[in-house]
This record gives sequence, structure tokens and C-alpha cells, in this order.
Amino acid sequence: MAELVLLTAEPGGAARVLPSLTLLGHYVHVKPMSPSALVEHERAAAVVLDARKDLVAARTLCRMLAGPVQAPPVLLVLAEGGFTAVSRTWGAADVILASAGPAEVEARLRMIAELTREGEAPAAATSPERLEAGELVIDASAYTARIRGRALDLTYKEFELLKHLAQNPGRVLSRAQLLQEVWGYDYFGGTRTVDVHIRRLRAKLGSEHDQLIGTVRNVGYRFDPRGREHASAEEVAQAEAEDPGT
Repeated sequence: MAELVLLTAEPGGAARVLPSLTLLGHYVHVKPMSPSALVEHERAAAVVLDARKDLVAARTLCRMLAGPVQAPPVLLVLAEGGFTAVSRTWGAADVILASAGPAEVEARLRMIAELTREGEAPAAATSPERLEAGELVIDASAYTARIRGRALDLTYKEFELLKHLAQNPGRVLSRAQLLQEVWGYDYFGGTRTVDVHIRRLRAKLGSEHDQLIGTVRNVGYRFDPRGREHASAEEVAQAEAEDPGT
């Protein structure tokens, strides 16, 4: 029997988040969605993180747990649609559907435990907190961004958007993709929100650096430290296929 910590904002504990977990006999501490909730449980076998309803909050917390915070490996619990948004940069050890059966839950927890015993941290957990792209420096742990040493006064969403673009240099990201990956699935606003935030980011970067964020006409945006404005035909076709509404 393992000691686990379940981080969730929903009342009802494991029975509401990962029902099969209640059938396995593990000792589960139910805590709020905060790194500070792990203070008394650093030796837990794993953190089960509820990412079903708020992917953005779960991603932020997951990266914090995989970074400077000393925490057990993270098992992300997802709804069906969440798989399209999760990537290695989140820092999770593994992911699982909320509807998974007891055998699958036990197998994934066992594999996480084996990795921990062998000292093999998942590759995603090594993602750097400091990101440098040309003259832009982003410190994810401190939520700061600087261009040529000048601090950028960014809102939370502006910072998250800039960081996400910089983490995917050269990749064409459609507006729909950015809404999913930065704002999350529970956001009901239109893609115009992305354009507004891009315009504000460019203004804060300044005219000398605003080409860091290039526009791919009728598709979306791409980040390039050299300020390229054009994407390959293959990249455009892929982004258009993922964002048919553009």
C-alpha cells in the first residue's frame, strides 16, 4: 500500500477525480491545488494531480512541482480532451484518464515508483526554468521576462503566451491552438483574444523586437529569435488543418 497525495479543487476526493483509486487500498491525502500542500508529504510515492477541468492551472502547478519544489513524481488525471494539450514540458511522470480501471491505475503508479527507486527522473521533469531566445530571457520560476536586460511589464496571460511561443520556436501556432494551450479548454472567448494579446506583447517588446512574434497570414503566429516572417508551405498546411476556422 502506497502513500499518495491527491491535489484537486473539487470536493469528494478520489471518488470524484479517479474513482478506481478508491478500490486499490492506497492511503490518499486529499489536498488543495497548491505546492504548499505537499509540505508534510515529501516522501509520498506520487502526487495525483487533477487536471480534468483547468489545464492551465494544472500545467503551471505541474511545472512548479517538477522544478525547484521538492515533490514526488506527478501522475496527471485528464479528461478525454486533455491529451491534445499535454506535452513533455509539463514535467509530469505519467498521465491517465479519469475513467481508467483499477489495473491501469495500479500499473501506472507501480511504473512511477520503479522510476523513482532507480533514480531515473522522467525526461520532462528536467525542463529548464530559464529560457533564452536571442535577446529575450524568460525565468519561469520567477515569472519574469527581459529583453536586452529590460524587464517587461506583462500580465499573467501575456507572460504565459510569450513563454509558450518561445518554447516552440519556429512552429506555426494557430489561434485555436493558442487558446487551448494557453487559455485552456474552459475558456469560451473567441480567437480575437489571441490577436489582442499578441498586439500588446509586441508593443511591450518594442519596435526593435516586435518581429520576435511573426504573423503567418490567415493561420496564426510563430516565434523566431531572428524575426522571420514566413513559414514553410508544410507548416502552414499543418496549422490550417488544425485550425479550420481561420
